[in-house]
Amino acid sequence: MRPADALAALTDAPSPDRERFVGFVRGTGDAALDRSLGTEHLTASCFVFSPDRSRVLLCLHRKGRFWVQFGGHLEPRDADLAGAARREAREESGIVGLELDDGVVADLDRHDLHGGFSCAAHWDVGFVATADPSTRTTVSHESEDVRWFPVDALPEPIAPGLPRRLAALLAGADADTDTDPDADVSTAAPARDGTAGP
Repeated sequence: MRPADALAALTDAPSPDRERFVGFVRGTGDAALDRSLGTEHLTASCFVFSPDRSRVLLCLHRKGRFWVQFGGHLEPRDADLAGAARREAREESGIVGLELDDGVVADLDRHDLHGGFSCAAHWDVGFVATADPSTRTTVSHESEDVRWFPVDALPEPIAPGLPRRLAALLAGADADTDTDPDADVSTAAPARDGTAGP
């Protein structure tokens, strides 16, 4: 992946942070994509929802010691940000055939890291996927557990900022279905301040 590939994905991101992310990639170039070139870089993550958006699949992150969406660092073999998010979600959930809903950036979130992380900050680019809760999952070496939760009853400890991010994603899904009176889109937990996660 080249910086131009990341910029192409970020250009239309539906986020007030879009210009900040674009500026970061333009200003740092290859270092924005490679964790070995600096302590701040892009990461890719995937929010996996049930088809009715009432549940979300999370992993208990081994280093962070909190529940969070699937995600992580970009790898040289990743062709683009969407591919990186899909790879991370497949690796960390064990759902081999998992596909992104549309491959379009759905969430942007920069957060500082503390404790057991060697990075100073992640510029996380989030995507959305859908899976049936009956689908078999497995726990990767980076996690201690993988489990489905109701979006309005998230577990503790939860990655700071995750409830806010989920609420924004679900509000966007709700807006997309406003014309459908039969649509069933739940709302997530109230916003919560903080920083962490992929």
